[in-house]
Amino acid sequence: MLLRELLTHLEELAPTRHAESWDNVGLLAGDPGQEVRTALLAIDYTPEVAREARELGCELVIAYHPPLFNAVKRVVFPDPIFDAIRNGVALYSPHTALDVAEGGTNDLLADLLGLAPSPGRQPLRFIEPKAGEHKLVTFVPESHVEAVAMALFEAGAGRIGHYERCSFRTPGTGTFIGGAESHPTVGSRGAYEQTPEIKIETLCPISRLPDALAALRRAHPYEEPAFDIVKLAAPADKIGQGRIGNLPPTPVTELVARIKRELNLPYVLLAGPAEQIITRAAVLAGGGREHLKDALAQGAQLYLTGEIPHHEALAAAKAGCTVVATLHSNSERATLKRVRDRLTDRAAGVSFLLSAVDRDPFQVV
Repeated sequence: MLLRELLTHLEELAPTRHAESWDNVGLLAGDPGQEVRTALLAIDYTPEVAREARELGCELVIAYHPPLFNAVKRVVFPDPIFDAIRNGVALYSPHTALDVAEGGTNDLLADLLGLAPSPGRQPLRFIEPKAGEHKLVTFVPESHVEAVAMALFEAGAGRIGHYERCSFRTPGTGTFIGGAESHPTVGSRGAYEQTPEIKIETLCPISRLPDALAALRRAHPYEEPAFDIVKLAAPADKIGQGRIGNLPPTPVTELVARIKRELNLPYVLLAGPAEQIITRAAVLAGGGREHLKDALAQGAQLYLTGEIPHHEALAAAKAGCTVVATLHSNSERATLKRVRDRLTDRAAGVSFLLSAVDRDPFQVV
């Protein structure tokens, strides 16, 4: 199967448009036209996983965490990325797109605890629904249209699905009278001015708006650039981070035993009450710090996550919430089996293997 065909199946499982704006998901290295017969699934693309992929003859590694995240200026030996490119191994990452996807990382943890919706239970909810896009509109003299647009794009605006640098531009006329303290770029203070301008419209996630506005002000030639921010309706396909819901009254000890069994772990970290009966729980794969307050505000008595800092664990315990931390990647690794099975059903002719050497970097000794 060609990689571009397999990318379609990966996109169906975890639409990359739903990833967090700061994330780096999708195809990170490789030729969409190359043939893929064997793919390896892992959480992290470590040197050990790179060696394993090479020994197994894999043409693709699906690494949950993006092997390329921040901008890089050189890729040289012995970097695993260099190894992948040299050996024609494509790299793909779903990361937060898989976290929010139906049947993805957080749904697996919810299923493990028994939070999945069923007759007689309240619907499963998101700890934090994903915010809809905002439209940023500004008005720029023709001479500076490209400079302002590029500044907005580099700040994170203008992304729609697989497309970047998306905008719509409309010509018009701007009018103004500069006050006594003004320093107009066009015309003179105190005079009624009319100048040709271009209206630039582009989408921007709310998390990137501060950066986008700062970039707009730096690139715009006017001392007081005009702009509008329009909140768009939330998408029809509701998505969000984490899951929270009710479950039949269950002792903490029983839930901990279930977590260890289903995630194949000999240990977990526990903070807060160890003996209470749980009827409402929340899950968040990976780092749980950001949405702990949201989970507590929604009545979570137990919070299952990968890792959480000391002071947040104390705050949860003070609030009467039991925190179960598995270590970061241990909360994510089980989803690889589900991804493997779903891809096997969709992509005939490709063998999907689970890494035997991928593991959390921490161990109890």
